[in-house]
Amino acid sequence: MSYRPTTSPGTFPDGALSLATRSLLLSNPNPRVACVLFAPDGRLIGQGHTQPAGGPHAEVMALRDAQTRGERVQGATAYVTLEPCSHHGRTPPCCDALIAAQVAQVVVATRDPNPLVAGRGLERLRAAGIGVELLPPDSAPARASRELNIGFFSRMVRKTPWVRMKAAASLDGITALGNGLSQWITGETARSDGHAWRARACAVLTGIGTVLEDDPMLDVRHIHTPRQPHLVIVDSRLETPVASRLFQPPAHGLARQILIYCATSDPTRRAALEARGATVVMLPGHGGKVDLHSMMQDLARREVNEVHIEAGHKLNGSLVREGLVDELLLYLAPLLLGTGGLSIAAFGPLQSLGEGTALELREVAQVGEDLRIVARVRERDAFLHTL
Repeated sequence: MSYRPTTSPGTFPDGALSLATRSLLLSNPNPRVACVLFAPDGRLIGQGHTQPAGGPHAEVMALRDAQTRGERVQGATAYVTLEPCSHHGRTPPCCDALIAAQVAQVVVATRDPNPLVAGRGLERLRAAGIGVELLPPDSAPARASRELNIGFFSRMVRKTPWVRMKAAASLDGITALGNGLSQWITGETARSDGHAWRARACAVLTGIGTVLEDDPMLDVRHIHTPRQPHLVIVDSRLETPVASRLFQPPAHGLARQILIYCATSDPTRRAALEARGATVVMLPGHGGKVDLHSMMQDLARREVNEVHIEAGHKLNGSLVREGLVDELLLYLAPLLLGTGGLSIAAFGPLQSLGEGTALELREVAQVGEDLRIVARVRERDAFLHTL
């Protein structure tokens, strides 16, 4: 990893954002942040990234790294990919650690959207006599930091998580045959890649239809992960079997929380599911269904930044129709399955092309023999550009 130590305005060390991505699977629900320290003579003397929730943040890790190297941090310049926090959460304020270390300057890629911070970290550093530079919001490091933390920014600004819908389909958009067969449309490489996207999320969401038809685990198995995302089940009538495989210990010996959202609660069924370790939440909406909008707001209150959907065409269609999907993660196999199969999302019928959900292609890549497409619902990320 190379760095460009400099104090000229609007610049940032090369590789700092790459260092922040090391927190991708670690830091939820905290943001993914890196800090690098340079001595007055331009030497790199410390670096670090945010650890699991309750552990040290990037700034503290960088200061510890400098100490381990036997370096003095007094008078150093700290480059941080997100504004140092100024409040007591699971850990003390990071700006206080920088102040105590007597760094001379702090260069910040982007402001923290958390209302408990939101510029206060910068103010405290300035009040302590430390030089502070905040990069322009349209600079490349600022944009990259916000994009890396799109779920955290979404939860703080919109009060809902960033919702990503994953589906595997044939080139003609079929996710399963009419008889329900779907294993496996895409290859092993694509499936492993899908597990990497599961691992970065705070929660994996599915519906009762998938639970009853497939009896899935929906944990992260194909890659190593330091944590398992929560499992969220939309189960309006509370039909989740207590013997479901989802209650088995997830892979890698890691625990996870299971949240079941329902619209009608049977006390006996609820007690049985809670005895298996699930948290049952009643959120009734129209027609005996779960209120999906309220569910997303509740997940945000539970500190869920990113939701990864792996559900059937009915729930997918409901989420699209309700305007709750922000991004699609599609794996397309070089295969045609013809008529009679199931689509990615069942909604409509529409009366005009203009009623369709407009998407912006963010990435198209070949993964093994399959194609991976990341497509964002148009304007869903507008909140990132108003900060």
